Amino acid sequence: MPALDGVMTKFSLDPLDLAALLSSRVCHDVISPVGAIVNGLEVLEEENDAEMRGHALALIKSSANEASARLQFCRLAFGAAGSKGASIDTGDAELVTRQLIADERTQLHWSVPRVLMSKNKVKLLLNLCLLADAAIPRGGVISVSSTGEEDTVSFRIEAKGVNARVASNVPCLLEGETEEGAIDARAIQAYYAGLVAKSCGMRVVVTSETELVTIDAVPMQAEAAAAVSAVA
Repeated sequence: MPALDGVMTKFSLDPLDLAALLSSRVCHDVISPVGAIVNGLEVLEEENDAEMRGHALALIKSSANEASARLQFCRLAFGAAGSKGASIDTGDAELVTRQLIADERTQLHWSVPRVLMSKNKVKLLLNLCLLADAAIPRGGVISVSSTGEEDTVSFRIEAKGVNARVASNVPCLLEGETEEGAIDARAIQAYYAGLVAKSCGMRVVVTSETELVTIDAVPMQAEAAAAVSAVA
């Protein structure tokens, strides 16, 4: 049911709609480099000029690498990536994140120890990295760190860059709330990140300062204990 007068309401998405929207998100991520590969192949078919063919081959190679990086990242961030209860090497998470994010505009500083971590916590970490990347569209520095071990682990992702900001609806989507009473493919990733956080018993908090967005994921019990301590 839509919210009235901008009031946020809890939102429950049908599993089939969730699957469809996530599929749309993944397709959106890979359609651009795949389209560039097709364009490059068309140039190779039509052009005899050696320089043009060289440009086309370079385009095909870079676009194929980009498509591969995006698919490998999506496999861990959205896919099953193993059977129920499986663990994922955080080194693999670092690798796919570097392949996706690190470029001439954005630096990635990764300070998460290499361990086997439960699948959903790794998925959460990767989804938070996506939110951080979206917060600095002009590039900058993304710093990823963790504290604690499996049962008590917390994540912090900092995105520093010019005009760093998150979309106004992201914090609400992370809480499973929406103003519009509906979610589209552009908003599904933040909503999904919130679902994954809840499945891990964690809560995501986003804070913004000048040219800095900080995303924290903390265990719910730790957050509750801190609140009790603050009241005391």
